[in-house]
Amino acid sequence: MELETCRLDVAEGIATVTLARPPVNAQNRRMRDEMIWLFDSLSDRDDVRVVILTAEGKVFSAGADIKERRTLVKQPGDYLDHNRVTREFFFGVADCTKPVIAAVNGAAIGAGCALMLYCDIVLMSEDAFIRMPEIDVGMAGGMRLMTEHFGRSMARQIYFTGRDVPAAELYRLGVVSACVPGGRLMDEAMEIARQIAAKSPMVVKLIKRGFEVAEGLPFRDAYRYEQSITHDLSKTDVTKEAQTAFVEKRKADVSKDRP
Repeated sequence: MELETCRLDVAEGIATVTLARPPVNAQNRRMRDEMIWLFDSLSDRDDVRVVILTAEGKVFSAGADIKERRTLVKQPGDYLDHNRVTREFFFGVADCTKPVIAAVNGAAIGAGCALMLYCDIVLMSEDAFIRMPEIDVGMAGGMRLMTEHFGRSMARQIYFTGRDVPAAELYRLGVVSACVPGGRLMDEAMEIARQIAAKSPMVVKLIKRGFEVAEGLPFRDAYRYEQSITHDLSKTDVTKEAQTAFVEKRKADVSKDRP
């Protein structure tokens, strides 16, 4: 697919996806279609081990394109079709078989905040913030997602008030992994990406799947599922090499490893 609303760069096993729909990277149908295709393709690429998601300009994403949304419905079923594509836009990122690092360079508003929270690891620049303004534009979505990342009271306060929550507060609450000066944001993301890219792609893929599955299970069932991953890995040459390298105090050879 030809990309019109975002860019893709791949180097050293790291894919960088950049939202590029000025001025505020509002999410229209074209962006959502492109991102679904893009993250599905990155899941299947052997030359990609980790993904960084960032954006052009001073705004990470202002969320849904409200101008487009007002003209969506031309025949019965159009709005439901739009909702389905919107869900898959977020799930495409969450379901990517490679870890996804969000490097949030500015405001993440509404669906922009949701996109950020669907990533595996979130880093924010010091001047970035989130806002959930759905209550002010007659929309609802992301409530369950917010409750997953914030406590009950905080999630509802953010949603009911539509107030800004700065990156520093999100870092204090443990919602994001880092809050850094804007000039250091991509360096920080790249450093984490390189650390992940150096790991076994197969093990990383299975561990990401483990996180996704375990989150929806009771504790005992989740632990049992995690142990099943360890059991399956124990039979692979990748694990045998990794454990041998650990005992021999050397770096494991993952050159022939595949996700």
